[in-house]
Amino acid sequence: MQDLDSGKFLWDVFGFEGKVAVVVGGTGVLCGAMARGLWQAGCKIVLVGRNQEKAKAQFQQWGGAPENKRFFKADATKKDQVAAIIPVVTGWFGRINIWINGAGINSSTPYLEITEEEFASILDINLKSVHLACQIIGKHWIDNGQSGCIINMSSMSSIRPLSRVFTYSLSKAALWSLTQNLAREWAGYGIRVNALCPGFLPAEQNRKILDKSRIDAILGHTPMGRFGNPDELVGPTLLLASDKAGSFITGANLVVDGGFAVTSI
Repeated sequence: MQDLDSGKFLWDVFGFEGKVAVVVGGTGVLCGAMARGLWQAGCKIVLVGRNQEKAKAQFQQWGGAPENKRFFKADATKKDQVAAIIPVVTGWFGRINIWINGAGINSSTPYLEITEEEFASILDINLKSVHLACQIIGKHWIDNGQSGCIINMSSMSSIRPLSRVFTYSLSKAALWSLTQNLAREWAGYGIRVNALCPGFLPAEQNRKILDKSRIDAILGHTPMGRFGNPDELVGPTLLLASDKAGSFITGANLVVDGGFAVTSI
């Protein structure tokens, strides 16, 4: 049997040298970890968000040379601002291979108290922003005869009804439907569309609803008995984004939840 260079093999499958990823919401905790993982695997990264200081803090933590990691300021709910990402990034790096949609907000408002303004705001950020980005990057790839990979940030609430996060759950269920429909629509163009579905990880938007009773309930329903770590999203991200490892994966909702979704009373 021929000896295999395991390092070369892994880099061949999970290396991203020369690839370019746009990470919308990459200044946050979860997408920041995903972006860093792609960068460490050789990808050129563009973090998209509204707070440049958060991006600077991310980049300082990463270390390394600055030329392969950039920040683009944009409101993900504004179509013209999202569309402006493409000419700038292609000017920097030549093209875009990977697009991650991770902007999101949450709320614990009781259902009967949800205002129209809050409802619209959550749907705008969690769903409309993804729809706009998919339209824009999908058209760019199709018009230029290019393949690509989209990863939408899903949630356990897209597949399990969760209390206290009604509008958020609605938005994530709709996002999962959008992901499946686009995966079917664009497979023939070589565009893969998947969702990454974290369980309970300490994301910034979830801290305000995690009181002791809720923490106890979550951990009691999680076979691993703990919260996830943002770094545990890196491997699944590399799998979905890899042209080789994930080449036949589209329309998937990859669950990373410590067993929460498969647990019943």
